[in-house]
Amino acid sequence: MSTTTFVLAATSSEVLNVIAAFVGGLFIAGALVWAVQFGMRVQDRESPRPRVEEQPRLPETGPVRELREMREPDELSDATDGQERLMPHQLHHSGTRTGKDQHRKRWLPGSSGGFGSGGLGHV
Repeated sequence: MSTTTFVLAATSSEVLNVIAAFVGGLFIAGALVWAVQFGMRVQDRESPRPRVEEQPRLPETGPVRELREMREPDELSDATDGQERLMPHQLHHSGTRTGKDQHRKRWLPGSSGGFGSGGLGHV
């Protein structure tokens, strides 16, 4: 084989690589155009967005505020002294009620520590 055959073979493979890259780019560009058109058709079939007057509004009384209160559990009596025990249908509709003391107990540094936290506990 002569040198020109090697040069032609090398040149033809480079040309084929360029053509393959160009065809691949055209395929990807076509797929992207199709995806955009498909998305536009789907969006046209969706229900329209709500108008300004259909948007949610604040109540006339203003924004609703968060209610913070201390709750305490309903105490159940022990059935150990011969009393009849309470059944679930005899309990109140809520397991807790508003506490008499509404003062929030705050954590004081040095007064407690979580289990395994390495704190001193009650000092």
